[in-house]
Amino acid sequence: QVQLVESGGGLVQAGGSLRLSCAVSGRTFNTNTMAWFRQAPGKERDFVAVSSQSGSITFYADSVKGRFTISRDNANNTVYLQMNSLKPDDTAIYYCAAGRLYGRTQYDYDYWGQGTQVTVSS
Repeated sequence: QVQLVESGGGLVQAGGSLRLSCAVSGRTFNTNTMAWFRQAPGKERDFVAVSSQSGSITFYADSVKGRFTISRDNANNTVYLQMNSLKPDDTAIYYCAAGRLYGRTQYDYDYWGQGTQVTVSS
């Protein structure tokens, strides 16, 4: 079993930055692809970013490319999402996910955190 716990969400003004963290326990961290998704009220859960097991390969949704960076610390079983130049449209609950596939849909991932709220004010 894998447990994921997100932290780092909060309220920030447009143009500001936040860094989300996701601590992973219960399984060898570096065997998992790690990803971030987000879900705004009334909308589906959308892909944000993914990192390969080693962290050497990453991919981003077009909406966040150039502003967000996913990284991972395999020694400390943690994945991060650095979010810069935040916009009100980035407001959502952000979830980290772990799985075996390097995918961009929620169905590619087996384990999920509880989510952390990010609110960007205009």
